[in-house]
Amino acid sequence: MMEQNRLNRPEPKAHEIKMLNRKKMEISGVINVESFDSEEFLLETEGGYLAIRGQNLHMKNLNVENGLVSIEGYVIDMAYVDHSSSGDKAKGIFSKLFK
Repeated sequence: MMEQNRLNRPEPKAHEIKMLNRKKMEISGVINVESFDSEEFLLETEGGYLAIRGQNLHMKNLNVENGLVSIEGYVIDMAYVDHSSSGDKAKGIFSKLFK
């Protein structure tokens, strides 16, 4: 039986982010790459939707089978976007991502 967290949701599978000097990222637990360009990535992960903003971003490696993504470029910020808890804020971020 899957463990439940304090919000009574099933515990997500493993999800990890490794970043080196804001220039290289390795992300595990990726379910889907929703969109990406040189300034923004939107990934669906085991921990929720993850928005990454930066400059000269590019996907160095994608392994869908194992849920691994490697990104290179200069990372400015990243944030999780939770549909259920932040409502309008999530809509705002998604509208900016999908101009």
